[in-house]
Amino acid sequence: MSQFEQLYRQVALGVAGNPVVEKIVSKQGWTLAQRFVAGETAEDAIRTIKQLQAEGIRDNLDVLGEFVSTPEPANANTEMVLATIDQVHAAGLVPYQSIKLSALGQGQLVTGPDGREQDLGDINARRVVARAKQYGGFLNLDMEDHTRVDETLRLFRELVQEFGNQHVGTVLQAYLHRTEADRRSLDDLQPNIRIVKGAYLEPEAAAMQSKGEIDAAYRRLVYKHLKAGNYCNVATHDHQIIYDVMHFALAHGIPKDQFEFQLLYGIREDLQRELAEAGYTVRSYIPFGKDWYGYYSRRIAERPKNALFVLRGLI
Repeated sequence: MSQFEQLYRQVALGVAGNPVVEKIVSKQGWTLAQRFVAGETAEDAIRTIKQLQAEGIRDNLDVLGEFVSTPEPANANTEMVLATIDQVHAAGLVPYQSIKLSALGQGQLVTGPDGREQDLGDINARRVVARAKQYGGFLNLDMEDHTRVDETLRLFRELVQEFGNQHVGTVLQAYLHRTEADRRSLDDLQPNIRIVKGAYLEPEAAAMQSKGEIDAAYRRLVYKHLKAGNYCNVATHDHQIIYDVMHFALAHGIPKDQFEFQLLYGIREDLQRELAEAGYTVRSYIPFGKDWYGYYSRRIAERPKNALFVLRGLI
């Protein structure tokens, strides 16, 4: 990204992290947040899924919530995810859902039934993957900041071995210096990976800072993952990267059923429809829930254009 874009992102995320700002926006910003968030209830999300399906676009549902520090909210979040999976199935849809492990208790040690200490995030993730598998569905482990990568990938490996790669996937972030090695280390699982550029404010020691570096790393990850014969979720709104992936797949004989394009709900809807009409699998990442502020603030920080949208709404 340019120096201006980098500075804008740092300032936007920094401001968003201010408790006073969060309180004000959380009270007044819901009308604007609905551009990026499908609603506050599972019923809202299911209605959105059906609307998108009518346009040939699939869904990746996300119950919003992250970074809880005690078991009670972690277990409450887990029950909400389980209930959503049940509701999606009851609506005649196949559940496809993303979760943030920090919202389910990752890093919190509790005493398990056998008397040993276990990670609450591990326990709750197993519950939701099992429920998704029960309905023939899929559960994706979102990736958060760089401090959580090791634990997320450890759990991902365990879950794939337990439930199968057709029922659980995870995310790799192109801007982290470590990600190419992480991708290689997962090849034995033939993993279903969602590749993103990265949306957290990371230090230079952990992550690339320039747009050129990140874009090049993104392409390398996608190309290597596809050439390894793995399923790839190409999660970007960068139309040039999308077209490059299309050309790469054609040039290397990679079938359309080995990858899909994932875009965020409310962003580049025209491109989503264009890709679906061209016969590509397209999936919209659909967040919903009352705990929308963290997700919303990262969307604003991604592009100055998003901030202008908010300012126009406030005015």
